[in-house]
Amino acid sequence: MQGGFHPDGSLNDLFAAKAICKFTSNPSYCISVLQKSSGNVYESVVSQDGTGNFLTITEAVNAAPNNSLAVNGYFLIYIAAGVYQEYVSIPSKKKYLLMIGDGINQTIITGNQSVADGWTTFNSATFAVAAEGFMAVNITFQNTAGAIKGQAVAMRSGADMSIFYSCSFEGYQDTLYTHSLRQFFRECDIYGTVDFIFGNAAVVFQNCNIYPRLPRSGQTNMITAQGRSDPNQNTGTSIHNCTIRATSDLAASKSYMNKTYLGRPWKQYSRTVYMQTFIDGFINPAGWDPWSGEYLSTLYYAEYNNSGAGSNTKNRVTWPGYHVISNATEASNFTVSNFLVGDAWLPPTGVPYTGGFI
Repeated sequence: MQGGFHPDGSLNDLFAAKAICKFTSNPSYCISVLQKSSGNVYESVVSQDGTGNFLTITEAVNAAPNNSLAVNGYFLIYIAAGVYQEYVSIPSKKKYLLMIGDGINQTIITGNQSVADGWTTFNSATFAVAAEGFMAVNITFQNTAGAIKGQAVAMRSGADMSIFYSCSFEGYQDTLYTHSLRQFFRECDIYGTVDFIFGNAAVVFQNCNIYPRLPRSGQTNMITAQGRSDPNQNTGTSIHNCTIRATSDLAASKSYMNKTYLGRPWKQYSRTVYMQTFIDGFINPAGWDPWSGEYLSTLYYAEYNNSGAGSNTKNRVTWPGYHVISNATEASNFTVSNFLVGDAWLPPTGVPYTGGFI
């Protein structure tokens, strides 16, 4: 395939062209506008009213080219506003797909598969991607199984160099499965209860909003459950310049105040860092939960230069693997530039990022 979308550094031209598409019922005209803005891109338009190329996202994915190269740019799939009740799986051969929706709570991909209903956690995902270079912009991903159904994944990514920009991930237990490889989340919203950011990717969340919500009776909220199983793995979860606040239902429940933790160790060498992040006062003062208590000397949990009432480390756990980082050199290991080697692959995408500290 020749051509492809090569962002100009801002994505603004492409977004403007996409906006024009919303006001025309002529899909060929829509595609021509997108092509002019993005450098002869080969596109698909998904719309439930029949004005696009496809009615479903799965059809558009199936029609996309296989094994594209980065040099050829992205294959763009524009998903018009609507609620898409389907389970989408993007296999590894569908490389360099760029999906753009009409905005959070406008383009919604939703499902309700859960462990309680017989699915494995891995296969419960509403949306799953394994293709290198995947990017999603302006889309909401949901799993609506509810708190009572246990593990129920909204998004599972095992895609290297995957990017999620201005997206929302909404569920309860196990909302966002950052399964493996390098991932970057920018200006996203993540909602959940138990272990709702989990997996063993090398992942940075930057300028995101993280919203613990009211769990089912008897549960305790855990924001992260990182799954690093070998000390030689260059994986972990870095939460940088984010905001952590309770949803309104959690904030209104006096019985659940201080029953939310920053994380717990899923695997022996679990690694999670919070840096330059606002943490509101509903977090338990201990900060972290031991799970079974077996991994307290082998995990690496750290906090650096955070703010907010919940960031006070005075009463934090005293495990051997817990650290209050006091120097920027140690903390810089978990920045986008160092942890993800982001300067090598993020600039051509046009997605904004901060390589170092704010």
